[in-house]
Amino acid sequence: MGHPRGVDRIIDQWARERPDLDTTAMSIFGRVYRLAQVSGDEVARAYGRHGIGRPEFDVLATLRRAGEPFQLSPGALAASMMLSSGGTTARLDRLERAGLVRRAPDPHDRRGVLVSLTEQGWQVADRAVGAGLAEQQRLLAHLTPAQQRDLEALLRAALEPYET
Repeated sequence: MGHPRGVDRIIDQWARERPDLDTTAMSIFGRVYRLAQVSGDEVARAYGRHGIGRPEFDVLATLRRAGEPFQLSPGALAASMMLSSGGTTARLDRLERAGLVRRAPDPHDRRGVLVSLTEQGWQVADRAVGAGLAEQQRLLAHLTPAQQRDLEALLRAALEPYET
């Protein structure tokens, strides 16, 4: 076995310098953070192959998950993505220019607007979600299905007090 790498190296250093500390939580969060970094980078590359970045995917995926007729108000989109209205507007401008979404007056609210997926936007969303999920599955392929289920259950339990 070689020298410890990554999180193990940091934990070993703290154990040497501060043997009085229980670094279990640091080890867990360090690994969760590192896994999120690795998966985020790989998934972003997968989205890039479909001509979009993570911010654009978030909008397209939110509309796609909404179901027929694949439309939401800009406010509902912003709330779903936990974004400011300004951040949402910039994303919508880019997606509209690319022909992936369209904005139209809300027939039930004279002052309102509805954002909907175009056919091309629907196709990009479906292909990109499949590609991103395939990358996530690839990154976990060294774990057995039972290990993946156990990890998912443990992470769900760890997050439960903080979910709203």
